[in-house]
Amino acid sequence: MADDKKQLRYSDEELVEFKELIEQKLEAAVKEFDYLQEQVKNSSSEVSTKNALSLDEGSVTMEKEYINKMAARQSKYIQHLRNALIRIDNKTYGICRETKKLISKDRLRIVPHATLSIAAKKARG
Repeated sequence: MADDKKQLRYSDEELVEFKELIEQKLEAAVKEFDYLQEQVKNSSSEVSTKNALSLDEGSVTMEKEYINKMAARQSKYIQHLRNALIRIDNKTYGICRETKKLISKDRLRIVPHATLSIAAKKARG
């Protein structure tokens, strides 16, 4: 019975390990987000200072939209990582939302913000 209780959540030591991993990924993600925002800012000033041909303006606009999309995706990733840190603080990190079982350590090392086990993810289709 004691073993069953151990499997309900990760130990505090394991949570510390995951927290360090997430904090590293979060730091890198924030740097990437800042870089993308700088690229958007630079492309905006390029268009206004160049007064380029319509074709060039169109490609600059497409590039700017692409960078904006990447920045939005990065922002979402950052929020997922921050939510994972909250789950660590609440000691609910690594517990599948659907099965209520522990998500494998290997999965969490690859996708540290995961909230579904592989089995639950596959069941969703």
